[in-house]
Amino acid sequence: MTRGHQKLQAQQKNAKKQADIKKGKGHDQKAAAKAALVYTCTVCRTQMPDPKTFKQHFESKHPKSPMPPELVNVEA
Repeated sequence: MTRGHQKLQAQQKNAKKQADIKKGKGHDQKAAAKAALVYTCTVCRTQMPDPKTFKQHFESKHPKSPMPPELVNVEA
């Protein structure tokens, strides 16, 4: 039953090759999106990509809370 064994080896080799190709892909969208979320709201822990969006969020969602110092000079 040589062919059965060879078939099994070929399948394992192909599975390993496909896994390496999938693992080696250069662009991971989830990781890139997570890395882009730099600012975190101190009140609700929501993450935002830039200070302008962060200030707009803070003014609309948390108007009674004091403004964080990093948002004082940001133009919204």
